[in-house]
Amino acid sequence: MTAPPLVGSIDRRLAVWAAVWTVAGLIGFGLVSAIIPNPIFGRQIPPEPFAIGVWLVSAPLMGLIAATYVVPPAPTMAGAAPLTVASMPLSNEPRSTAIGTIASLGAFLAIGCPVCNKVALVLLGTSGALTVYAPLQPIIGAVSLVLLSATVGWRMRLWSRGAACATP
Repeated sequence: MTAPPLVGSIDRRLAVWAAVWTVAGLIGFGLVSAIIPNPIFGRQIPPEPFAIGVWLVSAPLMGLIAATYVVPPAPTMAGAAPLTVASMPLSNEPRSTAIGTIASLGAFLAIGCPVCNKVALVLLGTSGALTVYAPLQPIIGAVSLVLLSATVGWRMRLWSRGAACATP
């Protein structure tokens, strides 16, 4: 039985590192936002279903983005020397993921407790955080997921062409 074309084209190293970063993201964001109950961080308002969804969907996306920085692209030709930072093809496309970083921050803001967010609390007060900021959280979460998805597509395209080098 042969593997489907998509599964056969996925680099095993990339998949492993994406899984590692996904678990790290789930645990990190889950603990800090108190979606995962813990004695250090707490929530005054239980997480909404959309927050849990954004948490579960954003972690694999962030994991894939991080993996493209950790795993160097495989050589495209059989028998070719492994790619290094110095031998990678030059590209006019930017390699930073500022949009991915902003999207990750948006995901974090979307899953957090609205009255536990100190910035929202200082700017809006408790009632403002509940009446103004809390209704915006699903929108922030949706926008962050769209931006993370676009960043994953962009990074994977660069990575597959050998232009997304690992950080030095």
